[in-house]
Order: sequence, then structure tokens, then C-alpha cells
Amino acid sequence: MLILVIVLVVLWIILAIVGFAIKGLLWLGIIGIVLVLATIVIGAIRRNSSTRKP
Repeated sequence: MLILVIVLVVLWIILAIVGFAIKGLLWLGIIGIVLVLATIVIGAIRRNSSTRKP
């Protein structure tokens, strides 16, 4: 699960960099940043919930 989160974060960061590098794709950069943050939050929540199981 952790590997999946890391791969997704890397992909979203690459997407954000491409979006900011190309002026016409600024929206892609914004979406990339939102997806990075969402992936980190969801990964942290799932990681915490899986470690609390009895």
C-alpha cells in the first residue's frame, strides 16, 4: 500500500511540474498539486487506520 501511495505522489508531482512548465497547461499543475495533497492525506488516514486494528 505504501508503495502505491509513493508512486501516485511521484506521478502527481511530475504532472504538476509539466503543468507549470508549459504556460497553457497551468490547470494541469493545479490539478497535480491537489492530487498530491489528496493522495498524501488519504494514504496517511489509511495507514493510521490499519495500524490501530486489534
